Amino acid sequence: MKFKHSLLFLLSLGISNSFAQKKPIDHTVYDNWKSLSNAKISKTGNILFYSIVPQEGDATVEVKNKQNELILKVDRGSNPNLTHNETFFISTIKPTFQETRQAKIKKKKPDEMPKDSLLIANLQTQTQQKYPALKSYKLPLFQQDYLAFLSEIKPEAKVDSTDSTSTNKASSKKPKAETVLTLYHLPTGDTVNFWKADAYEFSGDGQHLIFSKKVDEKDSVSTDPGVYIYSIESKSIKKISNGKGNYKNFTFDDQSQQVVFLADKTPEKSLLKDFKVYYYTSALDTARIIAAQNSTGVPANWYVSPDGNLSFSANGEKLFLGLAPIPRVKDTTLIEFEHAKVDIWSWQDDYLQPQQLANLKRDQSRNYLAVVSPKQGSSILSLVDDTFNRVSTTDEANNEWVLASTDFGNRIAAQWQGSTNSDVYLISTLNGQKKTVKSNLNGQAYLSPDGKNVVYFDRETGNWFSYSVEKNSTIQLNANLPVSFVDEENDVPALPGSYGIAAWSTDGNGVYINDRYDIWYFDFVGKEKKNVTQAYGRINNIVLRYQDFSTNDNPRYRTSLLNKKGNIYLDAFDTKTKFSGLFQTHPDKNSNPKEIVLVPFTIRQLSASTDLEHFIYTKENYELSPNLFYTTNFKNETRVTDINPQQQDYNWGTAELVNWVTPNGHEASGILYKPENFDPNKKYPIIAYFYEKLSDGLYSYQAPAPTPSRLNIPYFVSNEYLVFAPDISYEDGYPGKSAEEYINSGMRYLAQNSWVDSTKMGIQGQSWGGYQVAHLITRTNMYAAAWTGAPVVNMTSAYGGIRWQSGMSRQFQYENTQSRIGKTLWENRELYIENSPLFFMDKVNTPVVIMANDNDGAVPWYQGIEMFTALRRLQKPVWMLNYNGDEHNLMQRQNRKDIQIREAQFFDHYLKGTPAPNWMKSGVPAINKGIDWGFEYN
Repeated sequence: MKFKHSLLFLLSLGISNSFAQKKPIDHTVYDNWKSLSNAKISKTGNILFYSIVPQEGDATVEVKNKQNELILKVDRGSNPNLTHNETFFISTIKPTFQETRQAKIKKKKPDEMPKDSLLIANLQTQTQQKYPALKSYKLPLFQQDYLAFLSEIKPEAKVDSTDSTSTNKASSKKPKAETVLTLYHLPTGDTVNFWKADAYEFSGDGQHLIFSKKVDEKDSVSTDPGVYIYSIESKSIKKISNGKGNYKNFTFDDQSQQVVFLADKTPEKSLLKDFKVYYYTSALDTARIIAAQNSTGVPANWYVSPDGNLSFSANGEKLFLGLAPIPRVKDTTLIEFEHAKVDIWSWQDDYLQPQQLANLKRDQSRNYLAVVSPKQGSSILSLVDDTFNRVSTTDEANNEWVLASTDFGNRIAAQWQGSTNSDVYLISTLNGQKKTVKSNLNGQAYLSPDGKNVVYFDRETGNWFSYSVEKNSTIQLNANLPVSFVDEENDVPALPGSYGIAAWSTDGNGVYINDRYDIWYFDFVGKEKKNVTQAYGRINNIVLRYQDFSTNDNPRYRTSLLNKKGNIYLDAFDTKTKFSGLFQTHPDKNSNPKEIVLVPFTIRQLSASTDLEHFIYTKENYELSPNLFYTTNFKNETRVTDINPQQQDYNWGTAELVNWVTPNGHEASGILYKPENFDPNKKYPIIAYFYEKLSDGLYSYQAPAPTPSRLNIPYFVSNEYLVFAPDISYEDGYPGKSAEEYINSGMRYLAQNSWVDSTKMGIQGQSWGGYQVAHLITRTNMYAAAWTGAPVVNMTSAYGGIRWQSGMSRQFQYENTQSRIGKTLWENRELYIENSPLFFMDKVNTPVVIMANDNDGAVPWYQGIEMFTALRRLQKPVWMLNYNGDEHNLMQRQNRKDIQIREAQFFDHYLKGTPAPNWMKSGVPAINKGIDWGFEYN
């Protein structure tokens, strides 16, 4: 079956005679190129909404019906929501881009910056209400007749009569803006305001609104501070906790009968906060403390963590909270300049000192799961201590056991392994009993939705196992099967991982697990093993994955379940043709999956109405910008958006799959991009851009955009370059030679075509691609120009370096992962030298630009310096760009724009013969930094 092509797409194919009239993309087009995000379809399928976002500027939210008629357009819309009854549409409205830009230029204070607004639109009556100075808004989870929002209002001298809790007094002083919580009745527009409100939350049924009030710390008179609960039905308000404090994490149970929150009532300047868990039901006069530092069951020198989540079990019988060791507080009487500032590195530390510093905020907020039964008023049960690093409950958390793991004692090895082995336990929420599931596991473990089984993957054996909680026994799920369940394309020294769990059976009896192509069902007792996709994926080289269309208003339900009694949908990706699509199958029947659609496009953001009768998705390929489509059967579709109509004005391009055989006999593939006005009678310069494997993106759209340092493919293609993106497969110990094997042979294969100018070939890569660029120019002179971003050129020094963003040692990369040496520096230093371009820089004859940024958190920027100074010492043409304070991949948009211009000028000079700009001819002296960027041609 074929999708019906959009009119725009057909027209673009039908105007080939006007190619010469189309203009090339230039650097001015980026800001207005748009993307599509947050596409959603209502439960009934009657309403669609989505955001259209320019790269720089003001976004738009559009709401349409299934007939593709525009119902509502929200300029500068953000955070959109549709109520369950599909009557009201809520959206934040952002200030204009230019307003915010001007405020930044004027260096306005945060409270003077332009503010968001709130839009409430009735889709049936086409009426709207807007509120300024919005801070946040919330809807109840289930019953959505009401909306609550927090905004800033400058109060008048009089007091709001609707708020009986306010003690505001009239004043002649110019009033400051105060926060106001507004409860808005959607059907009538009636409102109730609560002044000085801070944190707030709805009950799930929308019948209660809980909030805190906060006043200035200097205000010692006001009786406002505290926690209030407002009954929407009776329109009555009740103060349930009194006093100044920090109140947060308001949490209702699923039945909306119990509510808890964290509160700290110590003085604002206290260095050590003392949070407690407060509990309230309608049967109580005020909220009572159910967990505090001195509560029974809290370990000695521990307290209630201010950073822990509060969550009820689905039945409301258990409350989970976080405990943590009481932190040490800094002695403020010490004179800072009289004491040393020093980081002490110890070989026995679990984590390297820079890793500790990088994770300092995370570690300061780390907390450990505990449980209490609030209805019974029982003592607190601490489930894990601070040696555990992962704990998970089932979605409902009604069952007895939680799953926990600890890598304590194994953490140092992460320095060279990149990961750690863990001991996996089940822990009882009734008495704290621990059961060992698996010791020293290299892999992942998962608790079944009913908590009766643990399924885990063991990388050491490459197998899946199931542990029965009741029987305390383990079985191998995939025993005696002729199919591998590990990554069959793994080409790093580390052991291969799995393809993951597809879903859990709704009857609680088994689990669905992916192999490379297909989905298998395993029951937990080892009797039933079934390929539910009948090996169709493997036979046809199509990856089939479960597409779960189910939705749940309750965020606690996050696990994918699969009902084998009905048809299911499968995402499909053909690994040979790169087509994508959708299949359908019945897990309980022995029949092949049925193709619904398989097309030369990439399909994303696929979602459906509750009855699976209405679908939306985005569809794209290199020539077709992603747009939203609606269908009921995938035979006929309606295009909902046209986000980049300006593309038709530009000389675009095509993408095709290229296959060849490498010198050592390996089958290879890559993507060749050609300009739309390609003429086989002309000769074109060509640039190879590479990383590892990119050909699966054959049908992905590439928007013209200033990139973080990758090649801006649509720009170069539009400007009549060929761009080639080869896949690379690696041999352990020889990443450099592997790059030669695939990249060079692919370029030579293409150079056999008369339309490739083999004297004007360039290469470009970022990060790992940058390393490969640096290696290639030490081994061949076939490239006329090279651009390398954040390269490693000296594996001997980089091996002992630090990834400063994470604080991790780089050793694991060489021994186990991407750098693929597979040995320590001392086991095979020759491999480190052979794969280090620095030692062969005297062989370089290719002009090269290096990007190495001084805030690179992945590759130490001195690697770029080593390359630059080596080539400068050898008097080879080389330039280096250091974008001050920017990262491994450029994050600041002005820097991304800058590098696009320089990259185009560089390749134009060497591959097209245009003049060199000033920055290439004479550099930009530091004395002219910020005055002259060197783009001009003298």
